[in-house]
Amino acid sequence: MSTAAPLPYAPVPPTHEELALTQRFLTPARDAVEAFLLQVRAGTDAALLGSGALVRRARAYPVGYCLEIADHVYAALPGHLARPAHPGAAALRGFLDAGGTGRRVWGALRGQYFQNAMQFGGLYVDVANDTVTETKPKVEILPMEASGLEAIRGPAHFADVAWRYWGMHVFANHAVPSLAPLFPMMGWIPGVRPRLLSANDYMTALMRRDGFVQAEAWISQGPAAPPELLAAQRALCPEEVRAADPAPGRDASLEACRRARDAGKAEDPAWVRACQAALRRIAV
Repeated sequence: MSTAAPLPYAPVPPTHEELALTQRFLTPARDAVEAFLLQVRAGTDAALLGSGALVRRARAYPVGYCLEIADHVYAALPGHLARPAHPGAAALRGFLDAGGTGRRVWGALRGQYFQNAMQFGGLYVDVANDTVTETKPKVEILPMEASGLEAIRGPAHFADVAWRYWGMHVFANHAVPSLAPLFPMMGWIPGVRPRLLSANDYMTALMRRDGFVQAEAWISQGPAAPPELLAAQRALCPEEVRAADPAPGRDASLEACRRARDAGKAEDPAWVRACQAALRRIAV
């Protein structure tokens, strides 16, 4: 993968052209854009709460439902923008029609949380701002440079935020070596089953970008899980996954990274899909 290509969902510095478009279309209409997004968010709340399909969290909606809310709002936007009936929607449509870009972004917010948001040119737009502290406004719009959102730099950075946000211990994946190049971390929250990390598009692209060098370094230097957690993670794997890794451990995971790099697996979409499918078969 090209090191110059932006990774999926990574926040990116806006270009001079996009900053100019932001100032022209969005900054003067900021209040209208916020009001429009609050309207869309109200529809999302009604749809999600009425669907009965939300996975139950430790706390009541919306706390903990950042991804579901962001997904639903983002999916709803094209319909609203196709025939804008709200001044805020018209401002966003004008910005996009003039060449501005809007995209999903994900990263670490102020070093404390993993956050799903949107970036429109020079603006950070969070439509799930109340999913950690429910008394906060539902929608937050800030200049990107003031948002505090940054791309995850690697496994150690991910582990630090996971501990702060979820109270999750993150270990090196010595349990399932065949998946270690793409999923080099194993996370565990006391009282919850361990799981391999991380399946999101940004993190898998980050591991692929350098040919699994960061993955190998984490497996080599990251904390090792206690034997009972390794055994628990193995027990969650179906037989075919365990059979692919008859001799798990640090050395086997390191060797898996080297073999994957030498075989060019970072550039092999079929191999990536097979690893993702194997991860989905592991019980959580």
